[in-house]
Parts: sequence; C-alpha cells; structure tokens
Amino acid sequence: MTGYLLTPALLEQFACALGQEERAAGTVEKYRRDLAGFSAWLEGRPVDAGTAAAWKESLLASGLAPVTVNSKLSALNSFFRFQGWACRVKFVKIQRRVFREQSRELSRAEYVQLLSAARRGGQARLELLLETICATGIRVSEVRYITVEAARRGRTDVALKGKLRTLLLPAKLCRKLLKYARQQRLVSGEIFLTKRGHRLSRQQIWREMKLLCEQAGVAPSKVFPHNLRHLFATVFYRACRDIVKLADILGHSSINTTRIYLQTAGTEHARQLERLRLIT
Repeated sequence: MTGYLLTPALLEQFACALGQEERAAGTVEKYRRDLAGFSAWLEGRPVDAGTAAAWKESLLASGLAPVTVNSKLSALNSFFRFQGWACRVKFVKIQRRVFREQSRELSRAEYVQLLSAARRGGQARLELLLETICATGIRVSEVRYITVEAARRGRTDVALKGKLRTLLLPAKLCRKLLKYARQQRLVSGEIFLTKRGHRLSRQQIWREMKLLCEQAGVAPSKVFPHNLRHLFATVFYRACRDIVKLADILGHSSINTTRIYLQTAGTEHARQLERLRLIT
C-alpha cells in the first residue's frame, strides 16, 4: 500500500500540538472538524497528493465557496506539515475583492439598533458585551480578558497565538463595566459570566446575538461577533488613518490581514466609481 494512513490517534496528536501552541480553542475545534470531514471522505483509503487534490475538487463540486474550501485546505496542509507527510494541496486561486458584500456589512446605525433592542429587552449583559467587543476590537475568544481588574486599570493584556498585546479600554466603557460588575457582585476576575458563574462560550454569544436580530430589525447575516471587530476597524481607521497602529490593536501579524478589514461595502464602492465621472 502506498500513501499515508490517517488515524484518529494522529488527529488527536495534532489537536494537542495546536493547543500547546496556544491556538485559540475555536481554531483547534475548526481544524478538528475539517480533518474529521476529510477522514470521513477518505473512507479508509490512504492519503497522498492525489487524494488530497480530489477532496478539494469534491468540496468545490458540493457548492462550497472557494474561501471556505481554502480554509479547510489550510487545516489539511497544517496537518500534513505537522506529520511530515510529503503531500500538499494547492489552494483555490481567488482574486482579492476590493469591497465586501452589502448583505454582510454591519453599519454603525444597525449596531445602535442592536444595542437599543438589547436595552429594551433588559439584556444588560448582552448590550455591554456588544459595546465591549465593538469599542475595543477584541476577538470573541478574548472576551475572557475583560476583567474587573482590567476595568479598574483601564487596560488589559491579551495573550493569544503566542503573542502578548496590551489593549487600552475607553474610560466610559470602564465605568460601565465596573457598574455592571457591582450589580453582579463581582469583585475580581472575568466580568462576562453565565448566571452560574461560568465563562460565556463562543456558541452562547453567537446564539444570543442571533436571537437579538429580529428584535433589532437587523439581518442575521450581518450579526456575529467578528463583524463588531470589523466595525471597530473601519471606524478607527477613518478616525486616524494609521493602518500600522490598527494592525497592532487587532493583533495582526500582517498588515495584509488588516487591509481585509478595511474593505468598504459594495454600495460604497459603487459610489466611489460614480464620483469618477468617467461616463459622459
């Protein structure tokens, strides 16, 4: 038999290695799902460059977006590198877009609608959580670094992906965080907790945000934690025009990643083209 044999033990070994590299829990779980999907598709067949390429073609044939396919291939190639297997699969070539889909672009007005809906519904924790993510640009996995101590200091140290960065917290946000902490009788530690005192999970945050959509009159396709991070990036850049500083705040290793966050909506891009007045 030629090729490599993919086993559950190897997948678990890889997942443990990702954890030791301090990858986010969400990233580790995504890699698990992607590799489990590849393993199920193999149906016990050995792995080589040909089977990996065939999986890519099957993903594309199933109707998945090229970006989604590339995301799965990234997990697969990372696994191959970790195992030292001599098989790689090429990514689907995609020309970079200069604008974002309007159906996924969360505006400042819609953000305010979400806050108002949470306030009307008596969802103080959710309202404050939305404000915290949007006012700082943190990832949903970094919410745990918003603590009583951080609110008192006006800053927090975020350790993720082997990097440590310090985030300043707006004074008004700190006051709101401390007021909420007092109401919840929290004197130290994380601020955003469940009623039983456990850390909010990524899934719970997503679920609460999606349930808020109908009350706020905002399309569900626009409402997810990472879009609040995008909104922060857009507003920050418009205010200071410093992409290097923004990259540092967001925790990006490459400015190219930050540029993706600054893509305008399709309608804004269309307006920019109209202002060129090149059609007589």
